[in-house]
Amino acid sequence: MKLLLLLSAGVLVCAQSLPLEPTHESGANITGAFEGWYKNPDGSFSLLLGYFNRNTKQELDVPIGVNNRIEPGGPDRGQPTHFLAGRQWGMFVVKVPSDFGSNKLTWTLTVNGKTSTIPANLLPDYEISPLREVAVGNTPPVLRFDSQGPSVQGPQGLTVERTTTLANPLTLTAWVTDDAKFTSSSNSRPKNLGAPVTLRWSKYRGPGSVTFAKDRPPVENGSASTTARFSESGEYVLHVLVNDYSGEGGGGFQCCWTNGQVKVTVKP
Repeated sequence: MKLLLLLSAGVLVCAQSLPLEPTHESGANITGAFEGWYKNPDGSFSLLLGYFNRNTKQELDVPIGVNNRIEPGGPDRGQPTHFLAGRQWGMFVVKVPSDFGSNKLTWTLTVNGKTSTIPANLLPDYEISPLREVAVGNTPPVLRFDSQGPSVQGPQGLTVERTTTLANPLTLTAWVTDDAKFTSSSNSRPKNLGAPVTLRWSKYRGPGSVTFAKDRPPVENGSASTTARFSESGEYVLHVLVNDYSGEGGGGFQCCWTNGQVKVTVKP
C-alpha cells in the first residue's frame, strides 16, 4: 500500500494508491481501502474506509466472520457484507478513542480464494478533512431521511430504521441540500455541472437481493425518492451515497460526500 500526496492550491491531500492488478469480470479479489483519519469534536478519531472490488461485473456477499473481519474489537466494526463492483470510496467509519495513539486496526477480506489485509492507523500523513475542503471551503451535502428530521454531513453518516414486507416495496426518500461549491484538482470548472447533488442507493448488508426502482433517483425540489424490493425476509442495511459536484471520492480529495444507512426489517 502506498500513500499518494498531491499538492493543490497549497493544500496537502492524501489518497491511497491501491496495488495495481488486472481487472476481471469475476473471480478476482476485494481489497479494503483506508482513506484516512480525522479528529472528532469529542477528541476521538474516525477512521474512514472503503474498498476496491477488482471484479467489473461480480458483486459479492461476504458475511462477517473469518472472511470479513476487522480487528481488534471485531470481527464486526460496521463494514459492508455486500460488495459492489469497482472502487467504492469512504463507505463507512470506525471510531476509535482519543488514546488510540500508535495502535492500528486491520481489515481482512478473503474473496474468491484470495486474502488481503489492510491497516488503518493515525499516522500523520493519513490525516484528511472530509467535512471541509479548505482550498475553496467546500462542504459535504446535507442529508435528511425526514423533511424536518435530523440532518448530517460527511462520511460519519446518518442511520434510520424502517420496516416492510416481502409483498410491499419500501419507499425511500432522502432530502438533500448542498453549498454548490466544487473541489477539483483542476483550476477550471466543468461547463456542464448538472445537478449539485446526486444519490446512489445500494445494498450494504442482508440475506437476499435488493432491487431498486431507481438506484440513482433524480433530485427534484430538494428530495429524491425510489423504492426497494427484497427477495427474502430478514434484516438488511441499505446505503445511500450523496455526492456533490466533486463526484465519487471527492475527486481524490477525501471531501465532500455524505453517507446514509437505512436498517430495514423485512417481514414475510
